[in-house]
Amino acid sequence: MAASSSSATSEQKKIVLKSSDGDEFQLEENAAVQSITVKNMVEDDYTVIPLPNVDTKTLIKITEYLKTHADEKMKSNEEEIKKFDKDFVKEKSYNDLFELVLAANYLDIKGLMDLLCQSIADRIKDKSYMAVRKIFNITTDYTEAELEEVKKEHAWAHEGEEIDDSTN
Repeated sequence: MAASSSSATSEQKKIVLKSSDGDEFQLEENAAVQSITVKNMVEDDYTVIPLPNVDTKTLIKITEYLKTHADEKMKSNEEEIKKFDKDFVKEKSYNDLFELVLAANYLDIKGLMDLLCQSIADRIKDKSYMAVRKIFNITTDYTEAELEEVKKEHAWAHEGEEIDDSTN
């Protein structure tokens, strides 16, 4: 018996995302195409989409984000999306957030990119310049004498909280 067209439209096409580690993840098309990179490849008739810049650990988190946002948008439940987003970034380390930013940028997922960048900005707000430098792994090329002079000239920039162990 041939499948009717109505059952074909109610069942979403599955897209396979393949991480740089070789692991494959199946996603419904409506979730996967939130990524412009994936959407473009789907339009070019790819069914297995290689993602050489995204490892398995990061892709697991991204697929969770994509699935939840696709499901909740269909239900039009903004409160659930906001709660999910808050929980999604809540316990992540800076390194996890930076990995997700790189992947979200590569995959061109604007909503995820906005969420991650805002989360990082909120976390570094009120931190001292030394804490921010440590977070972003920025080394100095000033000598101690030059550093002291800069501190005197720009005392306001040297105020703020130092980094603590909860911000790894």
